[in-house]
Amino acid sequence: MNRLWITRGLLATLLLQLGVLSVEYLNSVYPLWTGQEIRLETVPVDPRSLFRGNYVRLNYEISEINMPEAVTAEGPRWNEVVYVKLTPGKTNVYVFDDASLTKPESGLYIRGRLQSPTVNGQPYRIRYGIEALFTPKEKALALEDRLRDGGIAVIMLADNGKAALKGVVGDINE
Repeated sequence: MNRLWITRGLLATLLLQLGVLSVEYLNSVYPLWTGQEIRLETVPVDPRSLFRGNYVRLNYEISEINMPEAVTAEGPRWNEVVYVKLTPGKTNVYVFDDASLTKPESGLYIRGRLQSPTVNGQPYRIRYGIEALFTPKEKALALEDRLRDGGIAVIMLADNGKAALKGVVGDINE
């Protein structure tokens, strides 16, 4: 009887772990499967890391924003969810339109988290989870050279504001 319970316990543990991993995987690829493709201007910040491998760290115009008075009056805190409304700008590249701590009723928006509160009028820093693109070494170095003056990030944006980085291109026409 004891051996049966141990076997059931191990099987339940294994199934629980597989379930958690499956949910995490599905949550990360959900925007890629169901999202709308948008493009954002980006500039590479750092090409490689000895600990994380070869990647390109990306910085977006919408990563540092000045929030409206209504939002700053509420006193946003570190790691709080922020919804940034986007609007098509020049050549269909999306740009910042508005920010809110509550989910917008309509329009296109991206969900991020506040990383640094403002100090002396400095803009708020927001992370969206699309700031790093991992690539093989040769591709990372080539991408760094090609994007020195900036590029366009292709983002898949789900209806709930969750974003996933699809890729980075050199300019609008790619």
